[in-house]
Amino acid sequence: MPNRFLVVLAVLAVGGFGAASALSWQALNSPMEIPSTGARLEIPPGTPLTSVTDDLARRALLDEPRLLTLYSRMLGDAKRIHAGEYEIAPETTPRQLLRQLVDGEVILHSLTVIEGWRFDEFLTALREHPAIVAGDADADAIMRALGAEGVHPEGQFYPDTYSFPRGTTDLEVLRQAHRTMIDTLETIWNQRQTVALKNAYEALVLASIIEKETALGSERQRIAGVFSRRLQRGIRLQTDPTVIYGLGDRFDGDLRRADLVTDTPYNTYTRAGLPPTPIALPSEAALRAAVAPDDDDALYFVATGEPDGSHYFSASLAEHNQAVARYLERRRNAEPR
Repeated sequence: MPNRFLVVLAVLAVGGFGAASALSWQALNSPMEIPSTGARLEIPPGTPLTSVTDDLARRALLDEPRLLTLYSRMLGDAKRIHAGEYEIAPETTPRQLLRQLVDGEVILHSLTVIEGWRFDEFLTALREHPAIVAGDADADAIMRALGAEGVHPEGQFYPDTYSFPRGTTDLEVLRQAHRTMIDTLETIWNQRQTVALKNAYEALVLASIIEKETALGSERQRIAGVFSRRLQRGIRLQTDPTVIYGLGDRFDGDLRRADLVTDTPYNTYTRAGLPPTPIALPSEAALRAAVAPDDDDALYFVATGEPDGSHYFSASLAEHNQAVARYLERRRNAEPR
């Protein structure tokens, strides 16, 4: 790069502007009039550099807009700037700004996709993000666009923090999240230690249930063990999160006894085996637990009622019933009188 700068100076000097070239070079390397808090610059697609420099001059941020334009043309950079949203730091020089625009060092916005979210929660948060260009495709159209036509969208997207420039489409983020989940699931499935699951999709389904059952990392493998043993022995999973998912909009926050006996494809009290699809976006930790369950003998678990959200695990129904009774007693004692 220094050689290119020398070429620019030589051209200016040959043109009879020896003294002027030195002043021009000084201007290109002197800090712009950027406030101490920085300045924002947004360049729409197709905007020529002259419009950018003129805008900076109107905002009193750049003293010599034509000089920067001429300099960029001599370097061949005038048509190489990237559209996007930029943050110009204090003390930035015109030369540094040009390099920032050519390198496309745009502002990156982010969205954190929470472990345990449903697909519709992810899609809503994504489309409400102010930096995202939201589409109106439904779930089927989205999966078709991702090359997964006919696949249920639930569980197909990896929960993580995604960074993107302003103007990114929702489909671009969905594609990245879907690809990450596919790759992560494949890697983890190839490291499996369980014989209770037939394929990677079943691991995804089980991981989503584990994700909704506990927020404690120390319990994931234990819960995976309970469900794996029940699957192997033909015992119904009887897990509330699948029932709640099956109720959909009918669930009002209170799971009733009647709900447990109302049959849906997701009611694991009325149907054996895993539900037909995942019920949430599982984390990597939940995926790993699903394929590497513990080797304990527990077949049941129930909340302890402790503030940490922990569970009590039991190997027999009698022990489990006692644990349930303790939990209900704790709840009754906690109710205001």
